[in-house]
Amino acid sequence: MVMSTRYFSQLIRTIRTMANEGIPSTEIEALCKTPHPFTKGFMCQQTMYRIKDPRKSLPFYTEVLGMTLLEQLHVPARKYSIFFLGHENPEDIPKDRNERVAWMMSKKGVLELTHNWGTENDDSSYHHGNTEPQGFGHIGIIVPSLKDACAKFDELGVKFVRRPEEFSAKGLAFIADPDGYWIELLDVNEILTN
Repeated sequence: MVMSTRYFSQLIRTIRTMANEGIPSTEIEALCKTPHPFTKGFMCQQTMYRIKDPRKSLPFYTEVLGMTLLEQLHVPARKYSIFFLGHENPEDIPKDRNERVAWMMSKKGVLELTHNWGTENDDSSYHHGNTEPQGFGHIGIIVPSLKDACAKFDELGVKFVRRPEEFSAKGLAFIADPDGYWIELLDVNEILTN
């Protein structure tokens, strides 16, 4: 936690010293209000995006990115399934369904993958947000060693959007999942030492 706090402090200092052609930092700070007491207990629990084929996406997020399937929900009446994944120890997942759902909903940084049945068999694709019209950008994953992660991803045939050497800053890269969604890889130690 100390490293991530230092990383973000350094990032904020860097941004403040850059020539800002957008909204001035002082205005940004004024726009960000103290959270209302009503929001105590709020947290960002999950990010959801649609996937075409769970047979491709689930192995990618579990084997390649090290996530664990926390829960799954199938809704035959509406012909879709939801898969919740996160970086949790499988041994910590409660066996009782109600306990498991409550436990999963208490976790931060959960990824919800929604599969609309039949999309794996059609030619359509989902818009990942990084081409026009731009929208959603990416999720970010902290890795202990970017060099080791990239070597493993090369071995597994993972598609790179931008490799570490393509950045002037050190400690980051972008890969793409089977649907083309971007994933930023961050090596905090490398970022802090460069």
